[in-house]
Amino acid sequence: MTHSGITMLEARDITKVYRSGAGDVMPLKGVNVDLMAGELTLLMGPSGSGKTTLLSILGCILSPTSGSLRVAGIPTKGLNAEGMADLRRKHVGFVFQAYNLVPTLTALENVMLALDLRGASLSDAPYLAWEALDAVGLSHRAHVSPSKLSGGEKQRVSIARALAGSPSVILADEPTAALDSENGKAVMALLAEVAKDTRRAVLVVTHDHRTLEYGDRMIRIEDGRIASRARRRPTSARGEFDLIEAA
Repeated sequence: MTHSGITMLEARDITKVYRSGAGDVMPLKGVNVDLMAGELTLLMGPSGSGKTTLLSILGCILSPTSGSLRVAGIPTKGLNAEGMADLRRKHVGFVFQAYNLVPTLTALENVMLALDLRGASLSDAPYLAWEALDAVGLSHRAHVSPSKLSGGEKQRVSIARALAGSPSVILADEPTAALDSENGKAVMALLAEVAKDTRRAVLVVTHDHRTLEYGDRMIRIEDGRIASRARRRPTSARGEFDLIEAA
């Protein structure tokens, strides 16, 4: 565990309410989350616990009904949709369960597309994209289309795309769910390595208990509230955690 003590994302008293004629639905009920640079945090909980809604808010896709969010020290309060999108492009990288690669583009072009959205110059984008693919061990597959990549390779391209442009926060949504055990472990080992960068925080939303050995911290969410927080034992190689706080 190599965290720098720098908070890359801070969420306080986050609520989300969806209003409908049948009655209000409240998937988040006052959630507090800190993501520290140099750490991989696991967010775990049953289906319907609020994980997906929380991830969307932390990634500046949804706005909370109440509460505050700061990403890379920048508060989201008062930002319009364009401002939220700009913050997301510059400071948040996403890794998806279904990869979300553009099938007509090569691996390199998929990463370059993310760099373009983040404002990289046309002259710099090819080198930066190749550098990101090299960081995930896939520079030799740079000119291959997604249809010719394995599931594990597609997820590594997805991670390279998330890394491109050096965002402050990486948010991974069930990154091992579509992978077999061997590729799942390889992807988690890669994300754990990515998280060692003390300029970046990594959050992995997961149901997969095989990911436990790779986390520095674990947050459990149930019924829209944080149920517990735990930190990995420094001497543990098996994903054993010590409880910090229980609801």
